[in-house]
Amino acid sequence: MKASMSSFLSLGVPENLAAVLEADGKTQPFPIQRDTLPDSLAGRDVLGRGRTGSGKTIAFALPLVARLAGGRRRPSHPRGLVLAPTRELATQIAATVKPLADAAGLRVTTVFGGVGQRPQEQALRAGVDIVVACPGRLEDLMKQGIVNLGDVEITVLDEADHMADLGFLPGVTRIMSATPQRGQRLLFSATLDRGVDVLVKRFLRDEVRHEVEESSVPQGVMTHRVFVVETEEKAALVRNLASGLGRRILFTRTKHQAKKLAKQLTAAGIPAVDLHGNLGQNARERNLAAFGASAEQGGVRVLVATDVAARGVHVDDVELVVHVDPPVEHKAYLHRSGRTARAGAEGLVVTVALDAQRHEVKDLLRKARVTAPLEPVTAAHAAVAELVGERAPHVKPAPPAQQRPQQQRPAAKKKPKADAAAAASGPSGRSRGRRGGSSSKSATAHGSTPTAPRAAGQRFTTGSTVDDIRRAGTRRRARG
Repeated sequence: MKASMSSFLSLGVPENLAAVLEADGKTQPFPIQRDTLPDSLAGRDVLGRGRTGSGKTIAFALPLVARLAGGRRRPSHPRGLVLAPTRELATQIAATVKPLADAAGLRVTTVFGGVGQRPQEQALRAGVDIVVACPGRLEDLMKQGIVNLGDVEITVLDEADHMADLGFLPGVTRIMSATPQRGQRLLFSATLDRGVDVLVKRFLRDEVRHEVEESSVPQGVMTHRVFVVETEEKAALVRNLASGLGRRILFTRTKHQAKKLAKQLTAAGIPAVDLHGNLGQNARERNLAAFGASAEQGGVRVLVATDVAARGVHVDDVELVVHVDPPVEHKAYLHRSGRTARAGAEGLVVTVALDAQRHEVKDLLRKARVTAPLEPVTAAHAAVAELVGERAPHVKPAPPAQQRPQQQRPAAKKKPKADAAAAASGPSGRSRGRRGGSSSKSATAHGSTPTAPRAAGQRFTTGSTVDDIRRAGTRRRARG
């Protein structure tokens, strides 16, 4: 037995699971893992409190897999359930659990909205052992009878405080009520406010509580800086902060700002991708994959995100976090900043503030218990250049035609004048007004009959042709 595995083995972790961790370079348990594993592996309910980056995912993944190993799998009846507030966090959790589950012969699937339901139905009906889910889609599948939680032996609630922030606690309560009372429950949260304490009192039985002190979290040196800049200098300052060689995440307050800034940086020769709630799941995964890949493999160094990425998204070696817009709450500041200096690595956190935001930022830092002087700078200030270091090579943006080839559509066939006039006026001879659309836009490249614009008061289903609508108009005039 290798010595590096002995610390996990001494906590009761099965040897095959300890070997999976070792193969991934995880040889020593973090404090939250060391404290909770003996109890969770023994089947006790556990309440774990610790900030982001403390190693909570492995702390609940190990007992989840170890205690379910060897059990019987039934279609639509998972035996393990993990609830997470966001798609990103659910995906990250599943990625951590899957290698351990594979070693134990267990199946894992994810359930969340924003993607098609059918693949999730198929996975559940084929039989899975562990479901990692967001509350909304899981409740939908429960109501449809696609999943039944009556066999759940272990339920994990991760980031419970964030669930509360998003208003998910009523749904979480209904879901947990559908699991057997005799089952084991593991709840992890940074705080116990906003109703989380109610969940603890209702669902945890004789729980063991473990709280990780900030000083015990394996954190490297996280340096906090505040750059105060004039309004007209802010865009250039942000562009300079984004231009370094290492990975960096830039946080904005709104989805529109994130999308706009990513486009601006890319146009300036700094390839960037965005991450926010308006993106579909495929786009989110594609952008995260690009951010996680090396530049040599076509990856990008800059991710522009809203707070959707502040929890659950873990990409190695993020050297800089920039608060382009200071967050409203100190908890958001801490979770954003936690994307860097993880698991012993070093990292920088820069808050960009306007002069009018001085008081707001001071109050934010005080509540977050962070000490950082407010430094007046310009975009070309020596302190900025020193922080950024060597610049990444400028990347010439692709021409618009290459970026959006799908916008180039074949021209529609020109209609005879009589048909065009009839389509424009509709069967009653009236203009189609705002509800109508250009009939040429709906013509397909295969020469099929184009769908007609909708005339005022005309009822027809999608796919109705010009002739269909003409016949309907003729019948109506005959009846009148």
